[in-house]
Amino acid sequence: MTKYHLNLAHLYGNLLNTYSDVGNIIALRYYAKQMDADITVQVISIGQEFDPAKFDLALFGGGQDYEQFVVSKDLPNKKAGIKQFIDDQKPLLAICGGYQLLGQYYIGANGEKIPGLNILPHYTLSQDHNRFIGNITIKNEQTGDEYHGFENHNGMTFLGDGERPLGKVISGHGNNGQDKTEGAIYKEVYCSYFHGPILTRNGEIAKHLLLAALHKKYPNEDFSKQEQLVIKPTF
Repeated sequence: MTKYHLNLAHLYGNLLNTYSDVGNIIALRYYAKQMDADITVQVISIGQEFDPAKFDLALFGGGQDYEQFVVSKDLPNKKAGIKQFIDDQKPLLAICGGYQLLGQYYIGANGEKIPGLNILPHYTLSQDHNRFIGNITIKNEQTGDEYHGFENHNGMTFLGDGERPLGKVISGHGNNGQDKTEGAIYKEVYCSYFHGPILTRNGEIAKHLLLAALHKKYPNEDFSKQEQLVIKPTF
């Protein structure tokens, strides 16, 4: 039996999973076992309350414009809870549409302006008849780690005050194809356009998310062993 237990909220997991990024949950569970922890997952969707006190981690994935528009109508009901979760320094992984919806707004492929939660300060514009598609490599300037993934997005995201990029683009397009940034880090929120899913190829991100959750839930425990663990993906 594992020593530690974490609860994960999969925000709109029945609607926002276009690129099978539910694989990030599979990866988190795999890495968690290496750290003597297990994870229980609950989907929080339309009309359901999000109580930040009940969860230690969260995943917010992406979908097509229609699903994201539907989600955007329900999001205001969860804004207070998601903001509290983020302000409490609990880890949240936001991919593609989830990334966009945490920001001020994004422009859909048909030109419509879809409001986000406006918890994070970035915003997203739309490209005309173009998408950023292909393999991408970035480097986290704080840790020196390189991350690898696959991007497929029409949106062009521009970061705001208080955000720093997940990494600088080595090859690929990134947030907007202009400023060489990809993704965003805000408190313990990690945002990215990486599919793949991101955590199956980048175990160090999963390790950081899990350690943040463990330290938050078990503040008196010694996690030095987990911190020294070398994550070995097998995907």
